[in-house]
Amino acid sequence: MRLLLLPLLFLSSIAFALDDIPPPPTLAAKAYLLLDFNSRAVLAQQNANERVDPASLTKLMTAYLSFKALKNGHLQLEQTLPVSVKAWKGGGAGCGGGAGSCMFIEPNKPVTVDQLLHGMIVISGNDASVALAEGIASSEEAFADLMNKEAARLGMKGTHFVNSTGLPDPNHYTTASDLAILAAALVRDYPEQYKRLYSLKDYTFNNIKQANRNRLLWVDPFVDGMKTGHTSSAGYCLVSSAKRGDMRLISILLGAPSDTARAVESQKLLNYGFQFFESRLIYKRGQAVSKLKVWKGRDDTLAATVADDLYVTLPKNQLARMRASVASKQPLIAPVAARQEIGAIRFSLDGKQILERPLVASQEMPVAGIFGRLWDSLKLMLQ
Repeated sequence: MRLLLLPLLFLSSIAFALDDIPPPPTLAAKAYLLLDFNSRAVLAQQNANERVDPASLTKLMTAYLSFKALKNGHLQLEQTLPVSVKAWKGGGAGCGGGAGSCMFIEPNKPVTVDQLLHGMIVISGNDASVALAEGIASSEEAFADLMNKEAARLGMKGTHFVNSTGLPDPNHYTTASDLAILAAALVRDYPEQYKRLYSLKDYTFNNIKQANRNRLLWVDPFVDGMKTGHTSSAGYCLVSSAKRGDMRLISILLGAPSDTARAVESQKLLNYGFQFFESRLIYKRGQAVSKLKVWKGRDDTLAATVADDLYVTLPKNQLARMRASVASKQPLIAPVAARQEIGAIRFSLDGKQILERPLVASQEMPVAGIFGRLWDSLKLMLQ
């Protein structure tokens, strides 16, 4: 059993062995990954960096860019968007019959951004995805360029998109690791939209009521999202997220053999994480961790803080055994800018380092007067 720790935007190679908890359950899937949302710790994985067909999990990125457009004022929820023939046809997939899912929008009939978001997220409408893509970037091809730029910004190094829907294409691919990054970013960056849309069990449009395909929304009260996907090449896929108390887990399951299996196997993965691990907030963003020596500054020391909330996830009953130490970048010489990286905090368990996070200056530190600078220069020379 290995526990991997993620930096902010990409997977880390830091790992250590844990022998006192059982291994993850054996799952009927091509690839999977279980992520602690707060600490960014990977609790279990298999083939997480292998290239896969994302199918409709692609729509997580389409939603992310739609939420970004809303935040930036480029779209409004009640704004109507035109429906092109391409969007009406679901990007070429057709509607129903297993070829693709649709919310059944029609050309020349007004549809709002909010309706399209519901249609894409709740019932996985390919037509809604294309309409949103065209509304944001004029064409689906231009939207795919935005998707790839956003994937690069987020640190999704094994991903390339060519469409907004997830229709199969040799150049349309991702990994379980990258999907974990995307899912976590969606929850983190757009929590209001996530809460508003991803737990809905059904949606009615054009007098047609359709159910959310995420079965876990019915069987697990802690699950509040996220997205299903299926093509013949991808198999049955599910990105799910559940929160129990203050602990949120994100599960990525790819290539299950059936609709039932993807729900059952995802539930096993989530239960494993909640049963055997716990996550704790160690320092809040901006909370002073230590005071570090500063040379040639107005003051002799400067408070070091964490740049973001710092959580640690470990097997249950092991957090009390964890130890922390602080390392300073020395000599730390003024001037120092606020939030400039000035050190690191390191956590260890049984003598093995498990996590390192940067420490930043709590405030700026201007230089001292000429005599103070000369005196510190002399002390540094003597050292």
